[in-house]
Amino acid sequence: MQITINGKPEELQADTIMDVLKHKDIDPHMVAVELNTHIVERDQLASTNVQEGDALEFLFYMGGGA
Repeated sequence: MQITINGKPEELQADTIMDVLKHKDIDPHMVAVELNTHIVERDQLASTNVQEGDALEFLFYMGGGA
């Protein structure tokens, strides 16, 4: 299926957001996920389905500072 991840179209087979994260080798504890402009709670990643044409945004936590 074709979905958009961080603004780029990608073709992959996944049923849930967690499947997408695993496919992309992303630790679900290190990212916030937006599905079609709505933030998805971390405890819902494995139960939230993705469909053809969906848009996902992955927002990564970064440390640092002065």
